[in-house]
Amino acid sequence: METAIQTTAHQTTAQLPQLAHARNPGMPLDLDWVASVQANTSAIERRCATLGGRRSVKKDFQAAWLLKAISLIDLTTLSGDDTWGRVERLCAKARQPVSPWMLDRLGMQGLTVGAVCVYHDMVETAVKALEGSGIPVAAVSTGFPAGLSPLHLRLAEITESVKAGAQEIDIVISRRHALTGNWQALYDEMRAMREACGPAHVKAILATGELGTLRNVARASLVCMMAGADFIKTSTGKEPVNATLPVTLTMIRAIRDYQDRTGVKVGYKPAGGISKAKDALLYLALMKDELGQPWLQPDLFRFGASSLLGDIERQLEHHLTGHYSAANRHAMG
Repeated sequence: METAIQTTAHQTTAQLPQLAHARNPGMPLDLDWVASVQANTSAIERRCATLGGRRSVKKDFQAAWLLKAISLIDLTTLSGDDTWGRVERLCAKARQPVSPWMLDRLGMQGLTVGAVCVYHDMVETAVKALEGSGIPVAAVSTGFPAGLSPLHLRLAEITESVKAGAQEIDIVISRRHALTGNWQALYDEMRAMREACGPAHVKAILATGELGTLRNVARASLVCMMAGADFIKTSTGKEPVNATLPVTLTMIRAIRDYQDRTGVKVGYKPAGGISKAKDALLYLALMKDELGQPWLQPDLFRFGASSLLGDIERQLEHHLTGHYSAANRHAMG
């Protein structure tokens, strides 16, 4: 992993060109392809269990990977007690995610997070707070997190979020369609949501902790990509089980298969439960191993996280000073 990113802490993401590629136009639903998809759970779990022992980075290499991880974070607040002031502070953190003195010591300039993710009601506040930064606003939509409101209301919510300035929409699928194998219904629903997003990129949240099996995860991933999802995302962060490495491996291999068949690149977003810098490194290693360098850029990979950034800051400070600081010194706002 030390040679996977050919960079040092002085040559990190903010200084690298972003990859440009066409959005996912989708394709007609191919039920034969969906039915053929399987998932060998024991093999997937064995592959993931070995990852930590084979992938380790230290010193400047680790600092470079952690700076890379920061640029891939969808900095998120999705709490019932969100206020406009909290969102404004979060956006200020998104603009300046690491203390200036640390960036100066690391030879880094212009580092920001990948996006800010909020509820619809906070989209306008976030757009205003991020004006001129180039950081997109992502809105969770479609009856988040359960996704059980009537479809016409979910589509209307998407439309309103796009009007308010959201450049990315994180939608939630109806889990019942995957659990009952009604792939046509899932496809039709996802296609309608994709159309409602218009120019905004759409991330399809599968809520993998509620899909029962890795086979369902693989098939739901494929159906959402066929319907035009620009990203597939693990979780809302509200399920009992959120992002895991086995789920990630299952989903990114579906992404690889979709690209092999269609030539289209689809992004991936693990969300929920990724709060430690060491975990972020494992996800980056897996992405690099399975999909390659293009999926280490913000247009194809994001972390959905609220507390990950604070732990990365602590690790970077330890790298520079040899001491760990208190977590409250790296607040999100």
